[in-house]
Amino acid sequence: MGYTMSKLELDSDMCDSEESSSAACSSRKPGEGSFNIDNEIAHITKLRSEPSEKIHKAMNSEKKMPISVVKMLSAREANFSERGNFSLADRCHVLGRYLPVNGPCRIDRMDSRAYVSQFSSDGSLFVAGFQGSLIRIYDVDDGWKVRKDILARSFRWTITDTCLSPNQSYLVYASMSPMVHIVNVNTGSAESHANINEIHDGLDFSVDDDWEHSFAIFSVRFSTDGRELVAGSGDESIYVYDLEANKVALRISAHSSDVNTVTFADDTGHLIYSGSDDNLCKVWDRRCFISKGRPAGILAGHLEGITFIDSRGDGRYFISNGKDQTTKLWDIRRMASTINCSRPKTFDWDYRWMDYPAKAKLLRHPSDQSLATYRGHSVLRTLIRCYFSPAYSTGQRYIYTGSSDNCVYIYDVVCTSSICPRQNTCIVHIQLSCNPDTGFILLEVVHRILLHTIPSEPSITTIVHDCMTLLLGP
Repeated sequence: MGYTMSKLELDSDMCDSEESSSAACSSRKPGEGSFNIDNEIAHITKLRSEPSEKIHKAMNSEKKMPISVVKMLSAREANFSERGNFSLADRCHVLGRYLPVNGPCRIDRMDSRAYVSQFSSDGSLFVAGFQGSLIRIYDVDDGWKVRKDILARSFRWTITDTCLSPNQSYLVYASMSPMVHIVNVNTGSAESHANINEIHDGLDFSVDDDWEHSFAIFSVRFSTDGRELVAGSGDESIYVYDLEANKVALRISAHSSDVNTVTFADDTGHLIYSGSDDNLCKVWDRRCFISKGRPAGILAGHLEGITFIDSRGDGRYFISNGKDQTTKLWDIRRMASTINCSRPKTFDWDYRWMDYPAKAKLLRHPSDQSLATYRGHSVLRTLIRCYFSPAYSTGQRYIYTGSSDNCVYIYDVVCTSSICPRQNTCIVHIQLSCNPDTGFILLEVVHRILLHTIPSEPSITTIVHDCMTLLLGP
C-alpha cells in the first residue's frame, strides 16, 4: 500500500475542478462500447435476475427485452407463472430496476474521518469505523439508533477494517498494527471502552519475537463458521488466525508488496483470494502447496495495485478494484502460474494525491486474464471498495463501486455498461456497502452520515465527505 502519513488537507478547488465522469464504460479493447459476456456467469446471472419464460410468453415479450414493473405485477395477480407469487428471479428483476432518488438527509455527524463501513449479513446492523478510534454500530431496524460505540484499543492512525462474526455476536477490528482486537457486541452496554468496562481481546498476528518487526493489518475477514480469521498485511503476507487455539495457524509470504485485501472464496474456507500493490490477484488453496508459499494460481490484468476484492461466494468468480481506475471480473479457472505473468510498463505516481496519468489510461495489460473490465469510476485517495449487488434482491446482477469523482457507479455484470453514476456535489465516496435485504447501497466517506431513500422502498445510506478536505489514505 505504500502507507505513509500524507497531508490531510488539499485546496478545495481539487473537488470543484473535478468533473464527474461520464457513465460510459469501455470494454476490454480500446474504442469499443459495452459488450455482452457470452459465458457461464452471464447465463447464471440472467437465470437469477430475469423473469421466467412463462411470464415472457404471457406478456408476448421477447426474452431479451425487460418487462415493466406494472406488467410484472399484473402477471403476478393473474398467476401467469402458476406459482401464486413472484419467483426469486422475478423479484430480483423488479427490485433491480430501482435507484435511490430522494435525499440525502443527515442521520449522524462525526468529528473524524471514516474509513470503513459494512452492513451485517442480514442487513439489520451497520458498522462504521473512524480515524478517531471510534467504531459505531447502528441498528438499522430501529431507525438507525446507535446500538454500540466501541473505543478501539492499541489504536494506530485509523481503523483499517472491521468484520462482524457470522452470528453477529462479535466484531473484530484492525488498525496500522499487527494486533487485531475482538469485542462482544451483544453485552447490552451502549459503550465499550477497551479494557475499562469491557474486554477487547488482542489477537497478535506477529509470529516473530522481534518487536521491531511491526506491520499494519489492512484487511480482516471471518470464516463462514466463525472459527478463523484471514488477514492481509503490510509485510506482504496473508495470515490465518485460529480463534479456538488463539494463535496464528498459518502465515503465507504471499506477494511482493502490501496485501491490501483478502477474502474467503466460499463457505468451505479452503480457497482464499488476495490482492496486493504488486498488481496481482492470487488464489490460495489451503489443501495443497500453501505451506511453501505457492498459490494455486495468479490472475494478472490490473496495471496498478489492487484496493479491494469481493467474492461472488461460489468459489469461482470474484471482482477487484484497482488503482488503474478499473474494476475487473475474474474466473479462477483462467488463473495461470507466476512463471507466465509479464509485468507491463508502470508510471511513477501516487494515487493518494495525484491524478491517474492520462497516458496510462490507454494502456492494456498484455496478459489480461479477466473476463471483463468496467471503467468510468475513479480509484484515488484511498482503498476504494467494490461489491456484487445482493443475491436476494438483484441476483448479483450488478457491481457497485465507490469513486473519488463524487459518484457511485453501478455496472451491469452481463453487458459491462454503467447503469447510473449516483452523484452528490463535492463528495468523495470512499467505502460503500449494500443492504442485502433492500438491495440498495450504503456509501461511506467522511464526517457525515446521510440517508438516501427510494419512494415506498427501503433506504440507502451515505456517509459523505466535507468539500474542503479530501481523504488521503489508508
